[in-house]
Amino acid sequence: MVSQTSEKALEVTVVPNADQIDQEHPSTKPHVSSRRETLSAYFTIAAAAFGLISDGYQNNLMTMSNVVFKKLYPKDYTPEVSTRVSNSLLVGKWFFSDVVVGLICDRLGRKVALVGTTLLIVIGATLGTAAHGAHGSVQGLFWFLTFARGLTGIGVGGEYPASSTSASEAANEKMIKNRGPVFIMVTNFVLSFGGPLAVSVFLIVLSAAGEDHLPTVWRVCFGIGIILPLTVFYFRLRMLSSKLYRKGAIKRRVPYLLVIKRYWKTLIGTCGAWFLYDFVTFPNGVFSGTIISSVIKNGDLKKTAEWQLLLGAIALPGVFVGALLCNPLGRRNTMILGFSGYLVFGLIIGCAYEKITNIIPLFVIFYGLMQSFGNMGPGDMLGLVSAESFATPIRGTCYGLSAAIGKTGAAVGTQAFTPIQTHLGKKWTFIIAAICGVTGIIVTYFFVPDMTGVDLADEDRKFMEYLAENGWEGDIGEDEELVDDDVSSESVSVEKK
Repeated sequence: MVSQTSEKALEVTVVPNADQIDQEHPSTKPHVSSRRETLSAYFTIAAAAFGLISDGYQNNLMTMSNVVFKKLYPKDYTPEVSTRVSNSLLVGKWFFSDVVVGLICDRLGRKVALVGTTLLIVIGATLGTAAHGAHGSVQGLFWFLTFARGLTGIGVGGEYPASSTSASEAANEKMIKNRGPVFIMVTNFVLSFGGPLAVSVFLIVLSAAGEDHLPTVWRVCFGIGIILPLTVFYFRLRMLSSKLYRKGAIKRRVPYLLVIKRYWKTLIGTCGAWFLYDFVTFPNGVFSGTIISSVIKNGDLKKTAEWQLLLGAIALPGVFVGALLCNPLGRRNTMILGFSGYLVFGLIIGCAYEKITNIIPLFVIFYGLMQSFGNMGPGDMLGLVSAESFATPIRGTCYGLSAAIGKTGAAVGTQAFTPIQTHLGKKWTFIIAAICGVTGIIVTYFFVPDMTGVDLADEDRKFMEYLAENGWEGDIGEDEELVDDDVSSESVSVEKK
């Protein structure tokens, strides 16, 4: 905080921190507190990785499930039903979680949001595994799945702002120079790895159960989605808030109009680029199994899964390339490079679709390269930019809003995917991806800031100065004391005289 002029002076009251308390009360154990706080930061980063891998698994669970349901119920699993079931996860993400959980992150704390979203994923995945229609109704089964996947989507979508904001703050605290690569590896890498993981699990279960027991196959695959989020539940119950959040949280009288005034341009960049990315990547991910199945002449289920696994494997290295480039090339330039991959490979596949689909390995390679560039650019950078570009008091809210607009793009893209294929032809799904690539380059260049190497605490300081200059009055920092030998936070009160 910087002192203002006599007309706008700041009155700052600092509650004694843990070190001062320990001097007065020698019986306390500062070394225990420090050790737990240090471990908590690393556990927060690791828990984000394990939590988001369950999200990646859930995002890609319908890839092969769509193919299975089409084989089991060829008359009942119409394109409309397939779109509804596939889209329910996205609707759940968009309708409640991203914005609401982003607000919870900022107003109640990262821990509350993370524990709540983990529980929702477990409940939704359990309901999906046990889904049945009344009196054996097939349509009842699909409506049950729609509800269960929507509930799972609320939890999955909530993981994005909750895990990403906590991971970025913990990484900034412990490894500021490598904050970008570390953040990418515990967020987009595990999300992207969820695709190959889901297909690998499907192949293992299919080989064990056989194609004569497809209902068992899809239920086991759904059931494994229950286990993944449970692996981090205990650690999230024990985690501490980051130092940035404890010092900078604004829990009451949040000046949202001032936030919009300061960050409107950045929000256009993060929201717009995320909409375009998810518009392309989600339908291409959800329906990639269906696309590959239509290219394979006999529609063999195992071959479809194997090609799908290769597609996911080709797309995955892009994450590593993005992590390597984000510091030397910068966040914004790396994102522009990734969007350019949509332009190049989208046009190649779209313009030569009839010829290239006759050579399945070539088609899968080009398809995988397009997705790999998406991972390298906007896939890696959007979460990172959205977590870095906003001050700590409103980081979760702005991240959640950006992600929500992205999920709107995903829902629109998924809803439009089948009509585009039906009325314009399959090649147009790739040509439209190329158009989104060009638009993404423009939006990124003009609206996305580059926070490469910037300490998040610097933006917090500038934000507080900005609030003071605009006459905002309020409390900053967590006002409750941390228990169990945790380090107490600084509670700062800011008033304009």
